[in-house]
Amino acid sequence: MRLGLALGYWGRGPDPRHLDLARAAERLGYDSVWTAESWGSDAFTALTWIAAHTSRIKLGTGIAQMAARAPTATAMHALTLDHLSGGRVLLGLGLSGPQVVEGWYGHPFPKSPLTATREYVAVVRQVLRRQGPVASEGRFHPHPYRGPDATGLGKPLKPITHPLRADLPVLLGAEGPRNIAQTAEIADGWLPLYWSPTRTEVYRPSLEHAPDGFLIAPMVRALVCDDVAEGLLPVKAMLGFYIGGMGHARRNFHADLMARMGYPEAARRIRELFLQGRREEAVRAVPDAFADEISLVGPPERIAERLELWRAGPVTDLLVTAPDPTTLRVLAELNS
Repeated sequence: MRLGLALGYWGRGPDPRHLDLARAAERLGYDSVWTAESWGSDAFTALTWIAAHTSRIKLGTGIAQMAARAPTATAMHALTLDHLSGGRVLLGLGLSGPQVVEGWYGHPFPKSPLTATREYVAVVRQVLRRQGPVASEGRFHPHPYRGPDATGLGKPLKPITHPLRADLPVLLGAEGPRNIAQTAEIADGWLPLYWSPTRTEVYRPSLEHAPDGFLIAPMVRALVCDDVAEGLLPVKAMLGFYIGGMGHARRNFHADLMARMGYPEAARRIRELFLQGRREEAVRAVPDAFADEISLVGPPERIAERLELWRAGPVTDLLVTAPDPTTLRVLAELNS
């Protein structure tokens, strides 16, 4: 099982620790570093900055949002950075949800998310393979555009720049069972939001037909500390926000996932509290057991014991969200 460093997206501004953490991860032998985006900083610019200050570590978008860019634009970003970094890019993509897609990007959330995802990936693949002009009869991503307001002057185009790698890996963030199953069919890997090494049966049916070499790269919050309950507080704060606030009252993919993982009543309660504006109560309503099973928190010996559960399962890459070099070092030593 390889280790990666997941830096996420910025808060109010650039996090001054990120570059040092990325460099430390590279020195410690971490395989990859990942950036994200939501409705603030973008994934590619921060990753390019890291690429310029590192030499070996792979560079992943975890995740770049599909609604932010046309698939051809995303492929342009990926192939450009792949050239500049010497072939280190891992392209992680995600559809996000209606609240973000319509509220931030100003696009309708696709009525058929699986079809939209499949079309998007197919266009990205066409650009990277550069076997001919990009052409698609897709419902969501037609090339050339042929809508009622089209000029009729568009024509299929072949990328000017030759991609460094036609097989640049594409990974997808997916939560629903059908979405995960499609990911195993059309992508090179999967980026789970929450992964419990003791509940792999939740995902097993969707991964039944995953090919050899398929990457499974969940993110995990890690912290070396003496007080487990205190160390879990950031995990619970994250879960409270995602379960309660990252989605609409009628449609929240994160809450649905928590329910499938065995905590339906807790997920419902967290959503209720958050939507009532009782955010601190929503965080406290996150079960310690759930926060604990999807993270690696505590003294080194406790983390070592729990890390073996992750290593024993199908995870190929563990993407660690860690706030300090000490935690990164301990995990590197335990995983060696």
